[in-house]
Amino acid sequence: MDRQSFVYMLASRRYGTLYVGVTADLVRRVWEHKEGFVEGFTKTHKTNILVWYETHGEIIAAITREKQIKKWRRNCKINLIQSINPDWNDLYPDIVA
Repeated sequence: MDRQSFVYMLASRRYGTLYVGVTADLVRRVWEHKEGFVEGFTKTHKTNILVWYETHGEIIAAITREKQIKKWRRNCKINLIQSINPDWNDLYPDIVA
C-alpha cells in the first residue's frame, strides 16, 4: 500500500470559484496555495480556502477520484462540500492542529 493520499477542494469564498486537486501531503500543499507559491489557476482565482478533502490509501485511487470529481457539474461539487461542510468553513486549521 502506498502512503496516504488526498483529494481536496479549495474555494475562493462560499459558492465561489472551486479547484480540485490531489496530493500526498495535504498540509504542505494547502499551505502552498494559501501562501501563493502555486502558480496558475489557484493563485489567479485566489482559491485558497480548504472546504473539502478525502483520504485515500493509494495515490492511484486518489488520482482516479480527482478525475471523477473534475468531470462533475458544479452543483454536484457544491453538494459534496455541503455534505460535510455546510458553512464552507476553512478546514485548514483542523488539519494542522
